[in-house]
Amino acid sequence: RITVYDDVLDGRFRDRLKLDNQTGSLTITDTTMKHAGYYKLLTNSARKSFDLTVSVVKEISVNKGDSVTLHNDLTEMKDDDRIQWSFEYGPVIAEINKRADRITVNDDVLDGRFRDRLKLDKQTGSLTITNTTTTDSGVYELDINYMKMIFILTFYDSENYCCGPTEAVIRLVLSALVGMATVIILVYDIRSRRAEKDQTQIQTSESIEI
Repeated sequence: RITVYDDVLDGRFRDRLKLDNQTGSLTITDTTMKHAGYYKLLTNSARKSFDLTVSVVKEISVNKGDSVTLHNDLTEMKDDDRIQWSFEYGPVIAEINKRADRITVNDDVLDGRFRDRLKLDKQTGSLTITNTTTTDSGVYELDINYMKMIFILTFYDSENYCCGPTEAVIRLVLSALVGMATVIILVYDIRSRRAEKDQTQIQTSESIEI
């Protein structure tokens, strides 16, 4: 008998589990943050455990002076959850420890660039940065138990525009195409002028011979 109980645990595994009938290996398809956690395998002769961490990457753009919220997609934190926010893989800038019932904002680290501008949502753990400046651009990392989220924050305003990686690639490709088109036009123009000059010389030569 092979049985897959993919309707348990609020149905988060529905139509996502595949069990190998030869080895007993379990495959989870189309993973989400809900699938992160501790998995245990029991057999007649062995016991194994697996810690599955799920990573998510998001790109966010913000105008200078505006507020931006880095949402972690959680509707509510659990009683034993602990989340930590860090900037550019440096020290922790904000933390919530539900078990210890403690909320900490370390806005004096990193030369005080975030001083009085960080706000943590007590229910979800999302981080809000107020009055954004150019120094806020960078990579923000969020650790929640077995889940890890990476936020790439880009900054732009009317004078200095900093685009995201995707848009930057598109702009480079377009610039390259425009450059190639310009070169082709110039080459065609030069060849056309040479052809006209050669034709004129031929006609002149023929007239002289006559």
